[in-house]
Amino acid sequence: MESFLFRQFVDLRVLFNGCSCKSDLKFLIIMKKILLIAILLMPFAAFSQTRKLVWSDEFEYKGLPDPSKWDYEEGFVRNREPQYYTRERLENSKVDAGNLVITALKEEYKGAKYTSASLVTKGKFEFTYGRVEVRAKLPAGVSVWPAIWTLGTNIGKTRWPMCGEIDIMEYWGTSPNSVSANVHTGDYNHTKGTGRGGKIAWENPWADFHIYAVEWYPDRLDFFFDDKLYYTCPKKGEGIGEWPFDSPQYLLINLALTSGKAGIDDKTFPAKYIIDYVRIYSLN
Repeated sequence: MESFLFRQFVDLRVLFNGCSCKSDLKFLIIMKKILLIAILLMPFAAFSQTRKLVWSDEFEYKGLPDPSKWDYEEGFVRNREPQYYTRERLENSKVDAGNLVITALKEEYKGAKYTSASLVTKGKFEFTYGRVEVRAKLPAGVSVWPAIWTLGTNIGKTRWPMCGEIDIMEYWGTSPNSVSANVHTGDYNHTKGTGRGGKIAWENPWADFHIYAVEWYPDRLDFFFDDKLYYTCPKKGEGIGEWPFDSPQYLLINLALTSGKAGIDDKTFPAKYIIDYVRIYSLN
């Protein structure tokens, strides 16, 4: 590619030396060369876009997650899930050895048989557009359902899914060799059978750390597993019911449980979801 571009520039220089006016046929050739070079350079320009870190947690401390950055969901929150999300409880969410560890346990707690944690930046940090990047090691087991996702900050005024939901990463232990991304809006969501999303096949993704990311632009959402782009959700231009993603969202990281057809597999526990870092960038 580099040598081909060099030849185009050399040819362009020669043509300019011999061109005298717009009526010259060489002028048309020059314009075609300029257009070709511009097209060839477009991917390099996109790759070289600058990122500015605007929010992060590297988890270089010990104890409970930083209260200036994280809040908690508490109780039985959604989807009739069996786990009780606890607040400020080291058994379920703690920072140690440079990682955030979210642990799901089988235990009796406030009427529940299982506990876990769901951390949110709601009321602490919100953003519109940018790159969310999380390096994490997923829990193993048929009953786990860890996720990294966002919700519109207007969810208190506009009910789900009109607020918009971006599922950066979802992993179901019942489908152990793939990782998914999903997008939910008022017009496009799983309750209507119109949900949009994609998945990437990967054998035993829980066996090591991987980077899960989304790049949120005004016209699309790009989802990545490590450095591989595996799904793009484009803006269709159909209105806010299709695209509520021009307004702020907040981040959630949680470990839910899923029963599947056979119910909860108690051999899953304790299940540990380990997060190395969370970084949010603006994209310029």
